[in-house]
Amino acid sequence: MVPLRKYGWIAALWIVVLGAYAAFSLTLKPGYSLTRAGDVMLCIVPLLANAGLLLNAGTPYWRRNAFWMLLAFSCTLWLIGQFQWTYFEVYLHQEVPLIYGGDIIFFLRGIPVMAALALQPDQRRAELRMGFGYLDLLLLLLWWTFLYGYVVLPWMYAEPSGRIYNHYYSVLATVQNFIIVGVLGYLWLRAKGGWRKVYAHLFGGSATYMVSSLLILLGIGTGDYHTGSLFDLPLVASFLWLGTAGIVAYAQGLELDRASESWKDGKESALPRGESVLASRLATLAVLSLPFFALWTLRFSDDAPAVKQFRLTLTIAAMVPLATLVFLRQHLADAERMRLLARSEDSLENLQRLQAQLVQSEKLVSLGQLAAGAAHEINNPLTAILGFSDLMAEDPAAGEKMRGIAAKIRDQARRTKTLVANLLSFARQTPSERTLLDINTVVNNAVQLRALDLRGPTRIELQLESVLPGVRGDANQLMQVFFNIVSNATDAMEATGGVLTIKTMRERASVVILFMDTGPGIKDPNRVFDPFYT
Repeated sequence: MVPLRKYGWIAALWIVVLGAYAAFSLTLKPGYSLTRAGDVMLCIVPLLANAGLLLNAGTPYWRRNAFWMLLAFSCTLWLIGQFQWTYFEVYLHQEVPLIYGGDIIFFLRGIPVMAALALQPDQRRAELRMGFGYLDLLLLLLWWTFLYGYVVLPWMYAEPSGRIYNHYYSVLATVQNFIIVGVLGYLWLRAKGGWRKVYAHLFGGSATYMVSSLLILLGIGTGDYHTGSLFDLPLVASFLWLGTAGIVAYAQGLELDRASESWKDGKESALPRGESVLASRLATLAVLSLPFFALWTLRFSDDAPAVKQFRLTLTIAAMVPLATLVFLRQHLADAERMRLLARSEDSLENLQRLQAQLVQSEKLVSLGQLAAGAAHEINNPLTAILGFSDLMAEDPAAGEKMRGIAAKIRDQARRTKTLVANLLSFARQTPSERTLLDINTVVNNAVQLRALDLRGPTRIELQLESVLPGVRGDANQLMQVFFNIVSNATDAMEATGGVLTIKTMRERASVVILFMDTGPGIKDPNRVFDPFYT
């Protein structure tokens, strides 16, 4: 939490700006000087708001950046509208026309705010796809522009009437302000941590803007409003408050970063199901609402024929772009679902391979336990066989033939003992221990183990260089690696047969082991390093 004293300069800025505005509003008489001072001040405060809001547009989180940039864009639209008023009142020395097409700029400034609030940067949820974000913003812009054209513009072009035009404009703008303030209030009450304070300031600024709009309408109705009057003081305060919200968010950047970091991860994410369905339904509702506008115009409206014709033409014209955008959004959503389905199938396949590997691992553990228990029973008779065969092979009293047979028995007994030792070493889970190894011996041991279960017309050929430098490593782990490679190759060639060639060679100070087989190869080489793929 940032100490309140660090916000002292913000309070001082508020006092200076509001005090200056109140001072010239109270001291200057209504006229050109007051109008000029009021217009200039109303051109400055949106810039101050943007300065605070855009402080937060450089984070690593695009949703947060878009949130603050959209809010700043809203202030920029309002500033463009204010420039038009300043042009009329200061440069041309005349009032803004009662019916003025530039008023739509002030109305459209609410659309970026709505789009920003829809991003909900405080929520731990999947990142929105950029395509969805652009389409949703464009849909929102088109629908609200259509609504403005349907409600307000007929009284400007079809049946010009300044009184009705300003009435409907004020009603529509007030509804828009109430929606923005209501959504901000909901987000404020729901938010936690640093975002709760940020939403509180945004709510305060937007609520003050809404109150200022209502006060200005009241002043216009009573004839007391003029540019530079105290009716504009809450409007100035609203922009200062929005800028303060940006400064508070920037000051609490670390806390907001921690909230964002909790959901920013390396996963490729998608729209949450609830939000995706809601956005899709709202988009569909935007298109479906157009026939109801047309029905209202034809059956229930008492307006002049020119107004009805204008509204019907506008409704038909709006159907094409809105329906196109909804179709594009649905196409993107379908593509997203297909991508997620493919990822789900891959995950299921990996899970099945993992399950099969776990079953195989359990079998190996059982084999290791069985081999350890049987080792003593096997080694005891082997020791006796080796001892007696040594005696017979070296006994001069035995005939030449008997000594040869005894030597063969001794060699086979030694080979059997080596195989048992290798099997125990392979199945035993021992801590890793790096020692100086003869890589040819490790390769031979792995091949001997796999050759016990070799089936079909498959052969293993060894081309081992006789003199190799020692290799430092774990003999058991290397033997398991070689055993798995040999097993994959021989299993792939089991049906058709083939030759697996294992070659060792020296390359400068290194040892190279090559495994080459005549089998069909791997179907998808890009997945060779995926867990449990082979």
